[in-house]
Amino acid sequence: MDLPQLRALVAAVETGTLDAAAGVLHVTPSAVSQRIRALESATGQVLLVRSRPVVPTAAGAAVLRLARQVELLVADTRAALTGAGGPAGPPVLPLAVNADSLATWFLPAVAPLAADVQLDLRVADQTMTSALLRDGTVMAAVTADPAAVPGCSVTRLGAMTYRPVATRRFADRWFPDGVTPTALRRAPVVVFDRTDDLQAAYLRRRTHDRPSPPTHHVPSSADYLAAVRLGVGWGMVPDLQTGPDDGLVELDPEGAVDVVLWWQQWRLRSPSLDRLADLVRAAAGAALD
Repeated sequence: MDLPQLRALVAAVETGTLDAAAGVLHVTPSAVSQRIRALESATGQVLLVRSRPVVPTAAGAAVLRLARQVELLVADTRAALTGAGGPAGPPVLPLAVNADSLATWFLPAVAPLAADVQLDLRVADQTMTSALLRDGTVMAAVTADPAAVPGCSVTRLGAMTYRPVATRRFADRWFPDGVTPTALRRAPVVVFDRTDDLQAAYLRRRTHDRPSPPTHHVPSSADYLAAVRLGVGWGMVPDLQTGPDDGLVELDPEGAVDVVLWWQQWRLRSPSLDRLADLVRAAAGAALD
């Protein structure tokens, strides 16, 4: 396995096609295909499913992790020799983070790195971000999964506290007698996306079944909060996004849910990755419970 072969694999997965990878690498599509075939011969494994977009196989995900690790080490070494502003640019750090962390504490944490690295942020539910580590898409992730992905270290960051909230007008209309199972089965609810289980878990706990109230999906942290503030429905909103003057009321004082977040990253000695981890842990220590 050599560097051009590994770069061809990364480019193919990132762009989705061999033709697009050729454009990124400034070579012909045939050269990209030859490099990936040579990599498959060297490993004795099929690494890509030639679909549109191309998809790494299980073996391809393992080699993709190696390729990204090599790229990071090369970029760190180049930056040490020529500075981050060299012709190839600073190292690229692909990261996975849940939307609520991104909208609150995460961006201020990593902003000091902006001049020295290129951040490639992938947004996913906190229960799904570890999957991006497993398939080699990212180097580190904010995740709700405490079980270490193979080849990764795990550090507890803290907990984000979510509470069921709504506008006063919404609460008066849909919960005139308080948060009862009957009212919860009827009141519209705002859900982030179809992987978001916070509201469903709260409903199961309070109603002891699986109700299906009218549901609005709003897959953006800021717009989710806006939807709740506009009275579209009730929702589980983190304390970091609410305040005394936001017009929202807590529906159920016993309904708070703590989502514990963890930092998982490759076990790789990289100055860029180590600095990133230090900043994330410090910011999480100040913002989370």
